[in-house]
Amino acid sequence: MTTATATEAANLRLGDIAPDFTADTTAGKLEFHKWLGDSWAVFFSHPKDFTPVCTTELGEAARRSADFKKRNVKVLALSVDSSESHNKWKGDIEETQKCAVDFPIVGDESKQVANLYGMIHPKALDSFTVRTVFIIDPNKKIRLTMTYPASTGRNFDEILRVIDALQLTDGYKVATPVNWKDGQDVIIPPAIQDPEELKKNYPKGFKTIKPYLRVTPQPNK
Repeated sequence: MTTATATEAANLRLGDIAPDFTADTTAGKLEFHKWLGDSWAVFFSHPKDFTPVCTTELGEAARRSADFKKRNVKVLALSVDSSESHNKWKGDIEETQKCAVDFPIVGDESKQVANLYGMIHPKALDSFTVRTVFIIDPNKKIRLTMTYPASTGRNFDEILRVIDALQLTDGYKVATPVNWKDGQDVIIPPAIQDPEELKKNYPKGFKTIKPYLRVTPQPNK
């Protein structure tokens, strides 16, 4: 089952509803929107099973399981290999990366889901998915996309950092500066100028560097 055409998927943008689908996975049949429920998701693709970079990536995703769970994030991987192949490969991942793979891996031999999400870039890899990442919120909206070439492994510290920033800025009227990490000062949006609103939203006070650049301690710390 799908809810968008491949052509529409090629135009996925931030704020779009992530296309729904039903697929076979290493954890059985999965209905994506139903599975997501009220959680966030990291949905990422890898080119092929039994390959070195992918083995380290899925191992790292599994190793960071507690980090994802405390942020209410579910992890879902995909490649155009079968679920049977994925299950065989999981043994290698767990042996070499010293961790249990506790998230589903979508088997997508038909490339239906990969095409739905624009995960195949013909000028890079014409038969396999490149290393795409989608961060999806509980409203099923796409909040971030990243695309890496096959030769470059992803940085899961950055993926977690972005999730922290998205969840923070959803809850508070702030933005995060360059290289921000959880616990560091944040930025007050320039549009907020009313003194009473400033006092209400930023009880810890703030520092004005320029009229358009004001920093305040992270409000939930």
